[in-house]
Amino acid sequence: MKYVGMYTQISRNNRMTFLLLLMFPLIILGVVWAFIALLSYFGNGYYDQYGNVVHQMDAEVVKYYFLHALPWVAGGVAIWFIIAYLFNTSMVRAATGAHSVTRKENPRLYNIVENLCMTAGMDMPQINMVNDPQLNAFASGIDKKSYTVTVTSGLMDLLNDEELAGVIGHELTHIRNHDTRLLITSIIFVGIISTVMSVIVQMMYNLMWFGGGSRRLGGSDDDNRNSGVAMIVVLIIGYALCAIAYLFTALTRFAISRKREYMADAGGAELCGNPLALASALRKISSAPGLQGVTRDDVAQLFIIHPQHLTRGGALNFLSSLFSTHPDTRKRIEILEQF
Repeated sequence: MKYVGMYTQISRNNRMTFLLLLMFPLIILGVVWAFIALLSYFGNGYYDQYGNVVHQMDAEVVKYYFLHALPWVAGGVAIWFIIAYLFNTSMVRAATGAHSVTRKENPRLYNIVENLCMTAGMDMPQINMVNDPQLNAFASGIDKKSYTVTVTSGLMDLLNDEELAGVIGHELTHIRNHDTRLLITSIIFVGIISTVMSVIVQMMYNLMWFGGGSRRLGGSDDDNRNSGVAMIVVLIIGYALCAIAYLFTALTRFAISRKREYMADAGGAELCGNPLALASALRKISSAPGLQGVTRDDVAQLFIIHPQHLTRGGALNFLSSLFSTHPDTRKRIEILEQF
């Protein structure tokens, strides 16, 4: 199997990373503007001659508050991204329970990674292992200092050296093609949207059960009740807009083509020199992919095979498969076995 188009893939991933860096902040700013506009629209109502409530948006007020919110939103996104950029390795390690591995601790794994890196002419990434019986491997990181290849102890126990080399070659190809940089960038910004949605849900919960924790001094019960209802409506609007933003982030994540997994399979097969070994490894991994205790779908994007237990049923299952960044494992195996 001849692995071609690596530089084309690298160039494409670099462009996609730039577009994601541009798109996600624009989505967040768009949600902020829409939130302010809706507040202005529903907050500026009057009765017409027939007694009907007429709503209107004050464009100047919206512009004023949006411009004042702009530096705070941009600053918050920038701070979040800087923190994630600097600590993405430790965050992934904490989420998966991984620990670093040296040559002395695991010469088999270390030597396989080192030999494949020499073959590919690339720098050695960090090597991590997770003490977990499930079968998994993934690459992460956004630069040479943070690039990491992680495998589970279950994978080490089940695969032979050729199969393990195929899996490691697959993950090293993700690093060479800058796939990990693209995925980590996506995870960072999706995390921002998810966090905002979680905060809004918690605020709604507090308002419904505890009345927001305060009452207006000197206000009547009706005033306090109306104020609480208005706040809940505001939060519902905010949550709805965040949900729309999350959908857009899912669509942009879908733009991260599934082709990258086929490219990584091809690169892994070329590095290890045995496409059938990688096909055999994928078949074994598909019996029990994932990591115990990992329930976050964004982290599972990094896995060599996406765990099915993280996929919901019904219509959500269809949407999840539609937006999945991983192609069907059986199809990947069939392609590898053709060579």
